[in-house]
Amino acid sequence: MADNTCKLAEGTRFSEELFSYLSKFFGFSKTSNIIGALVHPPSFYSIRVNTLKASVEEVYRSLCEKNIETVFHPILDDVLLIKVKGPFEIEVQGKIVVADKKAAESVYVGADLYAPGVISAKGVARSDFVTIVDEKGFPVANGIAMQSEVDILNQRKGLAVKVLRSRYQSASIRCLDEYASGKIYDQNIPAILTSIILEPTPHDVIVDMCAAPGGKTTHLAQLTSNKAKIYAFDNSKSKISKLIENINRLGVRNVSVIFSDSRYLHVDYPSLKADKVLLDPPCSALGVRPKLFEYKSVRDIIACAQYQMQFFKSAVEILKKGGILVYSTCTITPDENEIIVKYALENFPLELDKQILYLGTQGLNIIKGSNLLQRFYPDEHDTPGYFIAKFVKV
Repeated sequence: MADNTCKLAEGTRFSEELFSYLSKFFGFSKTSNIIGALVHPPSFYSIRVNTLKASVEEVYRSLCEKNIETVFHPILDDVLLIKVKGPFEIEVQGKIVVADKKAAESVYVGADLYAPGVISAKGVARSDFVTIVDEKGFPVANGIAMQSEVDILNQRKGLAVKVLRSRYQSASIRCLDEYASGKIYDQNIPAILTSIILEPTPHDVIVDMCAAPGGKTTHLAQLTSNKAKIYAFDNSKSKISKLIENINRLGVRNVSVIFSDSRYLHVDYPSLKADKVLLDPPCSALGVRPKLFEYKSVRDIIACAQYQMQFFKSAVEILKKGGILVYSTCTITPDENEIIVKYALENFPLELDKQILYLGTQGLNIIKGSNLLQRFYPDEHDTPGYFIAKFVKV
């Protein structure tokens, strides 16, 4: 088994330590399937139609007129699905441009490569045909250099490579007129579902504790027709800029954006009392797709879990009795999911509650109430890996 784990970890470019850790909870076969799916994008990208600005039917017609293969989500009535095509073979031709992990994963599914994401472009001249590879040398796309090596590495701005062929191809959602005009937001299905599970109403005071870049915040505004009072907190100034940009683009008018560390909201804002609290804290992001490689350690996962625990005191203190707290992550690790739920139940006046919609599967049976939790597996649900828990304060 150890030899198999080592070989599979090497083949998928995940660390052996991480593979072994996940196998303890999911078993060898399931872990293999999960990691195998994480390497690829889903079959469809989901977009949330911003009904503050447009109807789903209007956006659907508009995308179809652009010959973008689009279908309605069978259950979520404000969601459209855009087909992802591939995989396609990428031949290593021309000069090599090395992209960092984040940039390579975007290029892998059809995005152009911008200068900040370039690690090296040895000998590349403007107009050269190039092959883009990730940090490990895996080819993700072919394209035409729009800048020379000198300009890319010295100026660090602008389009570096125009992609002609990538491993996977889909519509460049953020280049669409519908995106620029605020009619759509690219968001995965479990993330969309998270805001629905919070059950927001126009009369609520809602706190989004880790709000940037604003997908869930703006969805909550949409679900409440711009009428709920929403406080969006984040402690990253760069991310808050993106949050404000999305709020403005989507026509959201009922959100107060506040730069603050949400672990201390109960101290910094003692009069703040919320009907609903959304806690989607920073995590190991092991469920994000596509993931070309991943070398996080178990120590990294435990550090994330310990950080996540620090938000609960504040969340519970600002939540009214009888109020709803939804906790979510874009990772698959039990330490950041079920074990966090166990910690919350043992240390705070919280009870698990049934979620109003289940599109995934129940949580791991390692804590009481696992049937009330919701998990998404990339190999099983064709989504990112994801976790959702709903609490009520008692």
